[in-house]
Amino acid sequence: MPHYSLKKSLVSIALSYSLGTFNFVLGQEASISQDDATIVYPASYFAQYQLLSVSDMLDRIPGINVARQGSGNRGGPGSSQGSGRRGLGLGGDQVLINGRRITGKENEGNSQLSRIPANQVERIEIIRGTSGELDVRGATQLINIVLLEAESRSSIAYEINADHLHDGEIKPGAKLSLSGQNGKLDYLISGETEPRWENRKGFESSFLSNGQPNDTVFRRTITDRQPVTFSSNVGYQISGADVAHLNFQYNQNDAPEELDRVITDYLNSPFSIKSQFEGISNESDFWELGGDYEHTFRGGNRWRGLFIINRKKDDRTRERFDLNENNQKDIFLNTFNQYEEEIFRTSYSLNLSQNQDLEFGIERAQTTLESSLRLGLLPDGSMASEFGGLTPANSSNAVVQEVRYEGFAIHNWQFNERMSLESTLIYEESTIKQSGDISKERDFSFIRPKVDYRFDITPSLQLRATIEKDVAQLSFNDFTANIPPIGDDDQNTFAGNPDIRQEQSWRYDLNLEYRFDEDNGVINTNIYYQDLEDLIDRVDVSTSTVLQSANGNIGDGKRHGGSVDSSYRLTSFNLPQLLLTARLELVNGSATDPFLNIERPLQRQGKGSYRYGFRYDMGSRNISYGVNFSGTFDGDQLVYDIDKIEDYYMEDFIMAFLELQGWGGLIYRFEATNPHEQYRCRIRTRYTGGTIATGSLSEIEDSCSHAGEKYAIKIRGTF
Repeated sequence: MPHYSLKKSLVSIALSYSLGTFNFVLGQEASISQDDATIVYPASYFAQYQLLSVSDMLDRIPGINVARQGSGNRGGPGSSQGSGRRGLGLGGDQVLINGRRITGKENEGNSQLSRIPANQVERIEIIRGTSGELDVRGATQLINIVLLEAESRSSIAYEINADHLHDGEIKPGAKLSLSGQNGKLDYLISGETEPRWENRKGFESSFLSNGQPNDTVFRRTITDRQPVTFSSNVGYQISGADVAHLNFQYNQNDAPEELDRVITDYLNSPFSIKSQFEGISNESDFWELGGDYEHTFRGGNRWRGLFIINRKKDDRTRERFDLNENNQKDIFLNTFNQYEEEIFRTSYSLNLSQNQDLEFGIERAQTTLESSLRLGLLPDGSMASEFGGLTPANSSNAVVQEVRYEGFAIHNWQFNERMSLESTLIYEESTIKQSGDISKERDFSFIRPKVDYRFDITPSLQLRATIEKDVAQLSFNDFTANIPPIGDDDQNTFAGNPDIRQEQSWRYDLNLEYRFDEDNGVINTNIYYQDLEDLIDRVDVSTSTVLQSANGNIGDGKRHGGSVDSSYRLTSFNLPQLLLTARLELVNGSATDPFLNIERPLQRQGKGSYRYGFRYDMGSRNISYGVNFSGTFDGDQLVYDIDKIEDYYMEDFIMAFLELQGWGGLIYRFEATNPHEQYRCRIRTRYTGGTIATGSLSEIEDSCSHAGEKYAIKIRGTF
């Protein structure tokens, strides 16, 4: 099996602490390789804990959030990252299994962490350097899970759980996974179903421009979601030089909804009350098949080929009934979207010298969206069964297909044991065809260079700097009419824009990471600046009779900010069991609004975010507990549209847990999520008689909602 730990000997130091009646003994300290690029956590490091999965092991590693989430700013406008990206690309998942990237997009390494039993792990590596041997390039850090090598091994992990919701509902769930090795065959097969029940209650008050009360709206939305996922990952070591893998995942994620709405109109005398009911069927399923084959030549050069095929289908029907009018149906809205993707990729890696290597290859990705929309409103004499028996008001059909080629070359140069430079050049070429309501074909081509410099100033202090040209991929849903991504009772659909172009950005990142002695913690600082081009936001696509907007390009912008991630064990206070974590990010950015012609914040950008918490592991008593808080700073959570401006804010997310080992060696975990209910709120300002620039203020809507608290129990074990 491939492995990337230090080729030279590792230094191990045993640490022993005591506090009162508690003994906290580290079986083996994490080791830093002599090239300062890899932190190694052997299985003995975790011997003091009662752990069942790889996810449990990672929770005990200081600074693991930096490795799992990346310390650079990879998101935001102009970014090509994320699971929604088309094609596979060089980046992606931060988790490797036995040094390999799992060939999948939804079925990636990060999704396997809770499914792999801890007793199957030989060591965990945090890879901070760059190398031509890695399947993922450009990541700030990588997590490599190295499994035990054995002629035969197997393990079954299971979990049963139940959620208790604020409305009294109790929803069960379960997970089961089988992992092991039989000679040259290794495998991981799992299935799970998780409750996602939500009963969201909301209240809205509306006022006219003169301050007069307009109406109030009480909403209750019940979503009964219980996704079911099955996945399998199989590998076969054909010979010492050849290995093949095959991966499959299926996910069924239906989410039927029921919505009750009570509207009190204060403009009538006496006040009038109107009741509405909405039934929403939402059927969704997804499957993905991926595989790869790798051959290693005698000189160490490697060839690898892979494929991924997936399909996602969503069929949603919304029907609204006026309960005051004998349950009369007044809205029928059906949307259907089917995505299909085929990815083929081949690459060749060769050693140019002892300190330099080169990888080059090509990727082809074909993505297709079939989309349709049917909107029916109150009958006016013409009715159609495909519009729910109502009068057709909007009908749209579209097929959008992109064929995309990406040629790439990556040169890695290890100047010395402390310094490396990775240079990447990507040439991207694509053709997007649209048929249906609109027939259009467009060609695009981009050159995307990147340099990644790393300097291990000391074994504990590392500097990383990157400069990159990035190109975001278009959302096919922006091409054609669809439902709004943000709920608005007065807007059922929004328009498409077949002329939209990709967002682009130049991105500059500087990271400095310091690791405290004796594995007591990590502090990482990051500052970044992004030049943005062809930003996507709402633009005016009105006709002579209809005022409407669609997603489109509004011009250039900028974004900059910084973050500090920290994780620290309180060993200096004789509390090595207590691990504190915190993150603070500040962000600022601006663009020119196409309606108001003013400089304003980027859409939903905000001012920044924070996260803090702790976990306390009482090793001698097999008890762990902790709490985590996360939230955003108020302000600049703005969305500008052609006839309205929305401002969002939300209370902190809170999750507390207590975990202990009990009868039968099982792990019992209790969780409390958002005991304060976590309200999320929005202020919407509407304009009439024109746009937000030319119209007049008509009303202000102030609404808040919450899904309530949730309490859960999870029982886990292995055999």
